Amino acid sequence: VQLQASGGGSVQPGGSLRISCVASGKIFSINVMAWYRQAPGKQRELVAYFTATNRTTYADSVKGRFTISRHSTENTMYLQMNDLKFEDTAVYYCNAGWLSNPSGPYDSPLYQFWGQGTQVTVSS
Repeated sequence: VQLQASGGGSVQPGGSLRISCVASGKIFSINVMAWYRQAPGKQRELVAYFTATNRTTYADSVKGRFTISRHSTENTMYLQMNDLKFEDTAVYYCNAGWLSNPSGPYDSPLYQFWGQGTQVTVSS
């Protein structure tokens, strides 16, 4: 599976941005798509993900502000980010994988794929 992220940029605090990820290749081999982010000097963290059963999960830090969605016919995933804060500044990575238990957390996928990152900068 190949993943191509796009849509990053710079925005002021309180602003909005939408990033996208297009998946191609053996799409049938994944049942989870996710967004991760990594801020300078910090570990990569899971931001949000959805499963093939349309279950969505968000990190506490973005609940109520970010929305993950997909356009199934275009194999595209989106992350709508509203009310952006300085601490949202990071490189955002597109991710996809296979969960043996689709009802479980996305912490130990059987395998996973990564796209390149897209930079999101929140600054005044």
